[in-house]
Amino acid sequence: MGRRATEPRIAKGVRIVCSLLAACSLCFAALFGWAFYEFYWRWRDCFNELGRCYDPASHTVMTDTGFVWGLMAVVAFGLALVLWMLGRRR
Repeated sequence: MGRRATEPRIAKGVRIVCSLLAACSLCFAALFGWAFYEFYWRWRDCFNELGRCYDPASHTVMTDTGFVWGLMAVVAFGLALVLWMLGRRR
């Protein structure tokens, strides 16, 4: 086997790995997006000046630090796009 015979197989392997990593990153983006909705977006009108919200139904206190989940979702989605583009380019 010469060098030219292995290059297409390596390129195909890189495409597959990039596609799998992009799919995993997209799953993480969905998970982080759900966490952002559950811990921040649903309660955004309830927060007081201290950044807290009390839910009397579940007896829990939410804080406004849930926006971090949104940032992580955006980063994971961006990573999925970059990996997808790298996989398509090769």
